[in-house]
Amino acid sequence: MTEERWQRLTYWPLVVASLAFIVAYSWQVIANLQGPEYAGMRTVMAATWVVFAIDYLVRLGLAPKKGPWFRGHLFDLAVVVLPVLKPLRLVRAITEIQKMSKGDQLRTQAAILAGGTVAILIWICSLAVLDVERPAPGANILNFGDAIWWAFVTVTTVGYGDLYPITAWGRIVAVVLMSVGIGVVGVVTATTASWFVERAATLAGNDDQEAATRGQVRSLARQLETVAKALPKDAEKVLPRHKEAEPPHPSA
Repeated sequence: MTEERWQRLTYWPLVVASLAFIVAYSWQVIANLQGPEYAGMRTVMAATWVVFAIDYLVRLGLAPKKGPWFRGHLFDLAVVVLPVLKPLRLVRAITEIQKMSKGDQLRTQAAILAGGTVAILIWICSLAVLDVERPAPGANILNFGDAIWWAFVTVTTVGYGDLYPITAWGRIVAVVLMSVGIGVVGVVTATTASWFVERAATLAGNDDQEAATRGQVRSLARQLETVAKALPKDAEKVLPRHKEAEPPHPSA
């Protein structure tokens, strides 16, 4: 067993575990469950935590160099420590589906990754802020509609101020949403603008500024290499041969 093979075997089960977590957490918060139903949802969430913890420990054990692997997989550790980050694995699943259906264009993958991250981030932060704010005295975020509205206003930096968190954990959620959200929204905006600029240049018949893909560059390099190798042999066939000048005959 290698780490790569383990990742291939557990990739989709972990995606299912992420989906199970977000469904259980959403049901618990939105429905404000109590009693046995609350305990049932918490059990599902705890089971997903165990799955991710086992996956992290197994991959760490299979890594040939533990130190570099640990430093390079801090997000995986954060997923284990902070369960609310588990649904972000769904974004990777969306990207994989896009690869299988339409190829692996960088711009499309970036748009899907950024858009999916924003959507999941808004959903999770809405649940989290409602979960910690609703029981607090004097709170103004009391239902899921308010929480979703607050998350959209916050992630787009509009900040109307009609709804705001009053608890320490609620403000931490707000900081995370503002810090991560504005960067991801910027990626979506830049990707969309790039597509429009390229599309406008193509329709105008001006493709001088259109970016070449790595595959196109490699293909052109191979063609040039083939021409360069064939040139010495073909040069004698194409270029006329010049006869050496004959020495002058001596006078009779």
